[in-house]
Amino acid sequence: MDEADLIGLVAMEDVRAFEALYRAYYPRLRRFLRGMLRQSTMVDEVLDDTMLVAWRKAHTFDATSRVSTWLFAIAYRQALKALRRVDWSLPDPIDEPAAPRDAEPDHELEHRQLRERLDAVLVQLSPEHRAVIDLTYFHGCSCKEIADIVGCPVATVKTRMFYARRHMKALLGDEGAQAL
Repeated sequence: MDEADLIGLVAMEDVRAFEALYRAYYPRLRRFLRGMLRQSTMVDEVLDDTMLVAWRKAHTFDATSRVSTWLFAIAYRQALKALRRVDWSLPDPIDEPAAPRDAEPDHELEHRQLRERLDAVLVQLSPEHRAVIDLTYFHGCSCKEIADIVGCPVATVKTRMFYARRHMKALLGDEGAQAL
């Protein structure tokens, strides 16, 4: 079934269609929100808020964009709302993905150290810059799709990407930037 058709069924309050939509987008939205929010305790709450908005507003989907763009735009706005009301005094650790069992210890250590360094740098970026980095590199979105998601012109997305990369390079230093 086409995703636009699925949204049409959700708009008609078809619970099975909504469950299918939720299952299909849960991993991608969770990854995106984890990158945006940087606090694992908030991710599931904001993801649920995102899907609740999708359920309530499915009738407004006009198929001028992809379903993924529409859902990521909702998730982006919900994440920004959550960030505005968060208490930054007690940051939560981010869940580390499990390393493959057949990974060599040295390679695994290097990968984990690089990931920790990247996480430390990403957390220093603004939510807007983190969003463009995450949507580009982890979700494969185009500049046009990102512009639709975050609600700004394509030129602004490109500018945010430029400054985010420049800031990351400055924070990582030459050795870290080359490792990327």
